[in-house]
Amino acid sequence: MTQQYEPYLTGYAEILAEVAGTGRRLNRDELEDRRRLGEQAAEAGHSLRDLVRGHLDATRAGWPGTARDAGTTDSVLAAVAQAVDAFAEGYERAQRLAVRQEEAARREFIDDLLYGRSDLGRLAERAERFGLVLSRAHAVAVAQGPEAYDDTAPVTRLVETALISRFGDRRVLITTKNGQLICVAPGDEDDVLAFFAKQAYAATDGSRVAIGRPQPGPGGVVHSYEEALSALELAERLELDEPVVRAADLLVYPVLTRDRQAMADLVLSVLGPLRGARGGAEPLLRTLEAYFDAGCTAAEAARRLSLSVRALTYRLERIHQLTGANPADPVHRYTLQTAVIGARLLGWPGQEI
Repeated sequence: MTQQYEPYLTGYAEILAEVAGTGRRLNRDELEDRRRLGEQAAEAGHSLRDLVRGHLDATRAGWPGTARDAGTTDSVLAAVAQAVDAFAEGYERAQRLAVRQEEAARREFIDDLLYGRSDLGRLAERAERFGLVLSRAHAVAVAQGPEAYDDTAPVTRLVETALISRFGDRRVLITTKNGQLICVAPGDEDDVLAFFAKQAYAATDGSRVAIGRPQPGPGGVVHSYEEALSALELAERLELDEPVVRAADLLVYPVLTRDRQAMADLVLSVLGPLRGARGGAEPLLRTLEAYFDAGCTAAEAARRLSLSVRALTYRLERIHQLTGANPADPVHRYTLQTAVIGARLLGWPGQEI
């Protein structure tokens, strides 16, 4: 028996000797002592397998000389089973507590990291424990699926395993927040974020993923995270079809909505007359969206709307009549397209603005 395990076997030989003489079972205090020793062994970082072997070695070395007949042998073996079971229970209890504490510390760190609520210097120190070096620039990707996910969800584990298998230790953090999957990666490793987006899309049966821009310093993670969240919101409001959107590609939209009143005035001034059309403004607004998305190619826009080219041309002429702006005229096109984008951002015509 190794000497390093002796402190966790205190009183064990004495218990066996007494059991051999009386045939009794371990009492409550003795069992609690075994559990306490098991906790101490776990906290010290010893292997449970080695500790059980130590108990068996101690049993063999200190086998009571009176344990000769079958009845006494059974009593001693029952005591061994009780003692080892209680010891393992204490060991496992300590392990579970350590895991819960680690999970709580990790969750607290992630909350502080993504909300920027902690002192940045202290946050950078804590980040190293979780594999991040916040002196570097970081970018954040956020995946929103059809259901909410947490750190223990199979989808989270599946995506995390795929990234570890592909990239190994690249100082990448996979976590969840508000039901969304989140990947924090060094800002110069876009391949990691692209792979995360691909895996999250597949694992969640068609989620949308937004990727924030790389941002420097300890506060860079929260800035990139906020950009990714804004990109998700914009993609939903604009009804974009792309499964992956990048904040860098959507920078024009926050600019357009910075002065909400000015945008509302533009939408109502340019597109307001469409409400006078049969069926309201929505069909003609959809027509303009498809036309602009198709690069102002009538045939492609008609195909997307399941219309004939003639029917599409009629709609464009009707828009011209109502608004006074010709979608085919480059001079008018920018104003119309900006107004269409503003309408989607503001929820018009479904909402009054």
